[in-house]
Amino acid sequence: MNIWIILAILFGISLLISALGFKKFLWFITVGYGFSIVGCGIAIITIFAINGNLNITGLIASILFMIYGVRLGGFLLIRDLKSASYKKALSQDDRQQKKYSVALLFTIWITVALLYTGQTSGVAFVLNLKKYNDFFSFNVFEIIGVCIMAFGMTLEGLADLQKSKYKKINPKLPAMNGLYKVQRCPNYCGEVLMWTGVFVFSMSAVSELTWWMWIVIVIAYLSITYIMLNGAKRIERKHQHNYGEIPEASEYMKKTPLIILIVFPIYSLKKVKFII
Repeated sequence: MNIWIILAILFGISLLISALGFKKFLWFITVGYGFSIVGCGIAIITIFAINGNLNITGLIASILFMIYGVRLGGFLLIRDLKSASYKKALSQDDRQQKKYSVALLFTIWITVALLYTGQTSGVAFVLNLKKYNDFFSFNVFEIIGVCIMAFGMTLEGLADLQKSKYKKINPKLPAMNGLYKVQRCPNYCGEVLMWTGVFVFSMSAVSELTWWMWIVIVIAYLSITYIMLNGAKRIERKHQHNYGEIPEASEYMKKTPLIILIVFPIYSLKKVKFII
């Protein structure tokens, strides 16, 4: 199948699902994000199963997309519907959304759909370009990629679970247990690792990928990494504001890296100007 048709299908699915943001603005980038990745995973499996070029690692990567998206989308949806603090945030967001122009809402909608398409495109590019001898043919980069994907999504899911349990017991403190003993944003670290795995997976077709495919892959990867660093910076500011006067929390924030970006610990993003 022509790669442009495949991208159009992924984009159409992302558009359809991320349209949830028109109901709740934050859902463009939360619930709509998670379930868009699920839809793209299902589409990739279906497309390449039909054309007979779906191999074992492509199947695993696509299933990981689905597991990742269901877990994240479901977690965020339940959190938004059940948590009083997040209900309040969504209510404030709803009031703010009414001030946005239709043009702005549609621009955000299209932009996020393009991002979700780009994030999953690496796997689609590989499966479209490589010609496998049989279902169990694969490249070493594909194996490494799916392993990193699995590790990243497991790290993110475990971090979210640990934080939820901790906050029920200690609502007036930042999460400082489990993975949070190692870094303050292990969930964001897991997110970056998840998409690092997709990037590594793409390397299996390094000689076949065209220049524009590389642009799509790199821009999507850098964008989601930037978004996670942006989120980490917000967490840093929020923690300082909410817990800066609490000795236990203050000491924790001084000694614990804000985020470990793949393998590099970052202790603060306060002075990093390009992250707004």
